[in-house]
Amino acid sequence: MGKLALAAKITHVPSMYLSELDGARKGTRQDAINGHLDIDRRCRALGVDTIVVFDTHWLVNANYHINCAPHFKGLYTSNELPHFISNMAFEFPGNPALGHLLAKACNAHGVETLAHDATTLNPEYGTLVPMRYMNADQHYKVVSVSALCQAHYLNDSARLGWAIRRAIEDEYDGTVAIFASGSLSHRFAQNGLAPEYAFKIWSPFLETLDQEVVRMWQRGDWKAFCAMLPEYAAKGHGEGFMHDTAILLGALGWSGYDGQAEVVTPYFGASGTGQINAVFPVTPQTGAAIPAAQASSAQGYQAVSRL
Repeated sequence: MGKLALAAKITHVPSMYLSELDGARKGTRQDAINGHLDIDRRCRALGVDTIVVFDTHWLVNANYHINCAPHFKGLYTSNELPHFISNMAFEFPGNPALGHLLAKACNAHGVETLAHDATTLNPEYGTLVPMRYMNADQHYKVVSVSALCQAHYLNDSARLGWAIRRAIEDEYDGTVAIFASGSLSHRFAQNGLAPEYAFKIWSPFLETLDQEVVRMWQRGDWKAFCAMLPEYAAKGHGEGFMHDTAILLGALGWSGYDGQAEVVTPYFGASGTGQINAVFPVTPQTGAAIPAAQASSAQGYQAVSRL
């Protein structure tokens, strides 16, 4: 019935907002903003009506959660970096119907998920920053999915992603894009060194690791990447334990995915972290290699939980 039209791994660095404001940082993240604008143009050309964001700033301690309120509006200040994002206005429509379809499908696939439409909970900046550049005219409805998962298996996140695709394609009457909103390596610069690392990666090891991962994505080495994801998330300081990436790849077919990533905004450093905008072509997946629940994912969970 429905269509999953576009999938992407995107940055949400708060310095994008600083880049709009007068001062020393003005214009310094225009490349990242342009990447968002490019992805927006693609979504519009494909007829996307709703964007589903896997938000690595939405921390949850149990279950998976979907914020599908009918409308979002407010002023946002980051509790983590209030000197970067302060009183940033946002407004866009939600999609309660799709949110509940997603939750229903995820539960049917054995991943306990709750949809919240009657809520005062607003999205975090992993959703708000991208929507500032892609959805200023409120063209898209928006659904936000928790992806800073404190006590979750990466395998379950992959299965969540596959269930989300099934809900979109089998039950939704519309066209959807999905975004994994989070960095590659996410080792912030040590306190006191942030200005020095404003445009750098924290260490040569992390930069080399990230760059090789991007090459794997471009080559389509999904079997190898999915196998290494738990260890990469741990040793590479992956943002949100890389649950956003697991959800994204689960939706695309996990290790059976056969697409090759297209880099829209080349890899860059921000406050020590590794960032990118990349589009992942959505290809037909009739027999996706989605991992089984828990029994085969304990090793991945233990690796990630050491962070």
